[in-house]
Amino acid sequence: NRRELLISRIKQHMPAVSDGIVLLAGAFEQSLYRFRQESSLYYYTGLNEPAVVLALDFSGASTLYIPDFGNERGKWVTLAISLDSNPADYGVDAIKPLGEPAQGYAYGPYFNKAGYAQLVRDLDARINASTVLFSLFNKESMLFEQQALIKSIQEVMTKQFAATHDMSSVVHRQRRSKDMQEIMLIKEAIAITSKAQAVAAASIARDVAESSVQAEIEKVFTAYGAQRPSFPSIVACGVNSTILHYTDNNKFLRSGDLVVVDIGAEYHHYAADLTRTYPVGGFFSAEQKKIYQMVLDAQTEIAAYAKPGMFLRNAAAKEQSLHYLTGQFFKRYGHEQYFPHGIGHYMGLDVHDVGDYTQPLMPGDVFTIEPGLYLRDKAIGVRIEDDYLMTEQGAICLSADLPKEVAAIEDLFVR
Repeated sequence: NRRELLISRIKQHMPAVSDGIVLLAGAFEQSLYRFRQESSLYYYTGLNEPAVVLALDFSGASTLYIPDFGNERGKWVTLAISLDSNPADYGVDAIKPLGEPAQGYAYGPYFNKAGYAQLVRDLDARINASTVLFSLFNKESMLFEQQALIKSIQEVMTKQFAATHDMSSVVHRQRRSKDMQEIMLIKEAIAITSKAQAVAAASIARDVAESSVQAEIEKVFTAYGAQRPSFPSIVACGVNSTILHYTDNNKFLRSGDLVVVDIGAEYHHYAADLTRTYPVGGFFSAEQKKIYQMVLDAQTEIAAYAKPGMFLRNAAAKEQSLHYLTGQFFKRYGHEQYFPHGIGHYMGLDVHDVGDYTQPLMPGDVFTIEPGLYLRDKAIGVRIEDDYLMTEQGAICLSADLPKEVAAIEDLFVR
């Protein structure tokens, strides 16, 4: 259904193009890391297998091209698909080898003409003088290796496409609007992350290492079925709490510190992103409490503004920009200079998901609201972040069950 909608929207976007082919390339394996599929390829296939290529024809035909490893790959890894698989199980018309039989059991991120010979032959046989190639040519849309691969394929073809066109804007708009199944997967990622936040709070004490708290967090991720963190876990105490993307996690917690815990689980490719700020020792100081409450009040006010037609950020529409309004909120207290980052981002298959920030929020968007204040000279950093779904009536907090009121945070430390 997603693939059919993509072709339909491309045709609407470029009605003068009568003939086109869409190519999407999957990610390659890296031996030191667990494989993660390129997000748009995953969105249109649900396939978690490396080095695959999806070809969609304007006529409606769809083909999955996969490396021909024979029986070798299955000896080393669990196969998600093989040349013997039934195409109907993957919602495509055909499954074909990318090229000649491969040596070994993995494709690397380099181009080998023999390894892609069948795909090249099929494209040469299919295209004509008016055929346009559509793919994700925007550097923000697809990994460099995939863009390089598609360019290499074009270079060895005997016939050339009439033109190439970046379809990123169409794909991004489609991915932005989450369906119910996607929302349920995001909610599960949020539920796992919320459990990890509770364990993080229980782990925070004087002389505990930031890395020990991180270990407890990621143990929860694994135990509850998350495939990986959706980004490097942040456990930042004291002055580290004022460093926005601190990931060293190699200091020890001291009594009186604040600890920013910014974490997210990835569940079946969908991300969560939740931040809480905790006091070591269980109680905020008077000044910490003042700053914390200011950040919490900002989040409450901005979430109330978040309705269809507003923007996460848009310099051309200040009064409708949640980012601008957050800055104005902190300006009332003379603290706007301590708010250096955006108020939020789209979230989905990637924790910082695709989406055009010059376009207004609309039903189906999932996004974060994450105000923060960072007073480095006082070693006070506070960030509070929750995940929201936009509806016709306004934003619904998907992580509302995770405590964040001052009293509720301090109650977590009552042993």
